[in-house]
Amino acid sequence: MCTPKVSVTMPCYNCESTVGEAIESILGQTCSNLELVAVDDGSADGTAEVLREYAANDPRLKPLFLEHQGVVGAANAAIDAAEGKYIARMDADDIALPERIEKQVELLDVDPETGLTACRVGFGGNREQNGGYAHYVDWINTLIEAEEISLNRFVEFPFANPSIMMRKDLIAEHGPFRDGDFPEDYELILRWLESGVKMRKVDEELLIWNDPPDRLSRNHPKYNVDAFYRIKSEYLFRWLQKHIGPEPKVGIIGSGRTSRKRYQILENMGVDTAFYVDVDPRKVGMLIHGKKVIHRTEIPAAGETFLLSYVASWGARDEIAEFLDGRGYVMGRDYLLVA
Repeated sequence: MCTPKVSVTMPCYNCESTVGEAIESILGQTCSNLELVAVDDGSADGTAEVLREYAANDPRLKPLFLEHQGVVGAANAAIDAAEGKYIARMDADDIALPERIEKQVELLDVDPETGLTACRVGFGGNREQNGGYAHYVDWINTLIEAEEISLNRFVEFPFANPSIMMRKDLIAEHGPFRDGDFPEDYELILRWLESGVKMRKVDEELLIWNDPPDRLSRNHPKYNVDAFYRIKSEYLFRWLQKHIGPEPKVGIIGSGRTSRKRYQILENMGVDTAFYVDVDPRKVGMLIHGKKVIHRTEIPAAGETFLLSYVASWGARDEIAEFLDGRGYVMGRDYLLVA
């Protein structure tokens, strides 16, 4: 077998019921110049047997068998074993549509400045039971071009992780997934964007992102809301220092308890508060730790005070952006949405 152009890396753990369909969706791609590095992370079920069976019938499947060490160890072991110029992520419970790899390779081939790409994804869950996750999928599917992805990185993770494809040489330059009390996929994206890596998506739905009840991001503390805010605040603080100044001072949109709790991480890092902004007449005029709560109609002119919006509800976030844009504010220059 010749050296593959693309290595698809797939951590596997206790997934015997789904991994076969995931494998078939990769081996059935219109781009055949690929290998699938599937890492069994010490599964206790029949996952290893499924991998061996498929590998016996298709040499493009390269299985690895490890003692259990977690998704980061398995993902990085797959990367270490990969031979391709491009590294694609895949999960063992998702489905890649037939042209996924071909379309993403085409984007990276045509645009050498783009270091990481992904695609729009279909939500493979129950929208009525898991409406929040479905809304999240809808949101990431609106972020296609590099500027959109970069400016919205502090809202939430702007990709479906198993839809990602990246240049292998950038892994050596900027580092692979890191392990810690944070979501490793989000941390990698924040780190690479901070380093200037350009990221774009193929504007097509090329992956079915399933949402099983035992999905790791639903059950592990490193993927809970607090963990996301801790890691995003670390990178957001450095972004503010670079774009505003070494001792940044900001206005905070949202004065409720949840907004203040999430902002406090930044405050503890050294960000100074100019004021809070709210539309609730019961809160306007109050003092929070000596800082006044003003109505949003009282915000200063664009360019005077940088604003961070910690209002997290989906409709309110869009409405706030529309309001600020109407006042002459420009996202990234005068404000950011961070919740």
